[in-house]
Amino acid sequence: MKVDVDADKCVAAGQCVLIAPEVFDQREEDGIVVLLEERPVPGLHDAVRESAMVCPAAAIHLAGS
Repeated sequence: MKVDVDADKCVAAGQCVLIAPEVFDQREEDGIVVLLEERPVPGLHDAVRESAMVCPAAAIHLAGS
């Protein structure tokens, strides 16, 4: 699985960070998503998929999932 985020679309809701903190973080100054792991380990794939599904801005894109 490869993860990509579109920071321009991000609305800083933070759901991704709550669900998969090993993969996503937020910038301190504005809460915009920061991708920590472009290729997360298989054990995190379900959480990453859930993060993409609940993202209100559809800013998380997955390939090879």
